Amino acid sequence: MALLEDSEIQEFVQSHPGWQREGDNLVRTFVLADFAAAVGFIAAVGVAAERAFHHPDIDLRYRRVRVSLTTHDEGGLTRKDTKLAARIDRLAPN
Repeated sequence: MALLEDSEIQEFVQSHPGWQREGDNLVRTFVLADFAAAVGFIAAVGVAAERAFHHPDIDLRYRRVRVSLTTHDEGGLTRKDTKLAARIDRLAPN
């Protein structure tokens, strides 16, 4: 899978509020209602990640969930990352 161009990454970040680029990663922190909601969100992300065969790094701090995506095999960001990030956005409660 081809790495995304800088312009493609910037376009994604601009059209998906909350996501930002940190080096070769797309990252976003979600703030959930409480710890239980955060754990439930992580479980939903885990199911989506398994279906996509693409696994983010996830950090849980009480009700804050930080998700970081990169395609390790390619050494940077690919469509796998933006597709899963968009899916994760749809899983997050509003």
